Amino acid sequence: MGLFDKIKQGLSKTRQLLNTDIRDLFRSEGRLVDQAFLDELFELLIKTDMGVKSAEETVEAVQSAFRGRVVQMAEVLEEVKKKLKALMAQPAEPIRHAASGPTVIVVCGVNGCGKTTSIAKLARLFTDQGKRVVLGAADTFRAAAVDQLTVWSQRLGVEIVTGQAGSDPASVAHRAVAHSQEIGADVCIIDTAGRLQTQYNLMQELSKIHRVIGKLIPQAPHEVVLVLDATTGQNGISQAQHFTEAVQCTGILLAKLDGTAKGGVVVAIRQSVGLPVKYVGVGEQADDLALFEPDPFVDALFDGAPPPR
Repeated sequence: MGLFDKIKQGLSKTRQLLNTDIRDLFRSEGRLVDQAFLDELFELLIKTDMGVKSAEETVEAVQSAFRGRVVQMAEVLEEVKKKLKALMAQPAEPIRHAASGPTVIVVCGVNGCGKTTSIAKLARLFTDQGKRVVLGAADTFRAAAVDQLTVWSQRLGVEIVTGQAGSDPASVAHRAVAHSQEIGADVCIIDTAGRLQTQYNLMQELSKIHRVIGKLIPQAPHEVVLVLDATTGQNGISQAQHFTEAVQCTGILLAKLDGTAKGGVVVAIRQSVGLPVKYVGVGEQADDLALFEPDPFVDALFDGAPPPR
């Protein structure tokens, strides 16, 4: 399956919502773009969780282009797509690798966001590129988290560094990075405990992990990836803002996109948070990870729109 098809499949629930509702806005002979039409279009866009501001700007673009005219669905779709691409504009942002030595990636996010599976997907991405990967299981408070990551490491054929239950997460991160240096690994991915963004002491723990890693490799961590659960919609924006303030996140991995009709939240995240969306999770398998690019993403949202009734 190609990249576009993977994204399209991952967005199937959002695409079905959009395409069905947009079709219902139109008749075969077209539709007058009046206030009633604009209000209906706004409500439709809000359903995808793209946020009020993004929905308003998109509706304003349609109003500016077509107000008072009878238009066909294809014309409106093109205008909507053009505006959404502009709202989400960013270059592709893959992981930036260190010039030498291991690239250290810290992965954070709230409980249940899909963090462990996302780490497995990143590890698979790098092993497919021929890179040697080490995982650091610094979520020492949940045995299940360590067990799950260990199972993934065995499936993927990568090494993992773990610690005793309840031990200092920063010490596990330190050992994982040190081991990566010793064996000449290309990438070290550090898992961290899932936490609520309001838990100040746990945020301080993340800051400590940063400090101890930086003592081994001055530029590390090279990336701090925040995993957001797409099914949480607008709440993801609050998470991103708080995590960024605490630990200088460098990018977002949007997980569980295939499990929601709220795929429009990507638009809201790009508008509200000064972080690039690096990858999107579009399925449950280890290779179901797609580099985020706005244009193919928007095209996939509307691909296969049914004809108006």
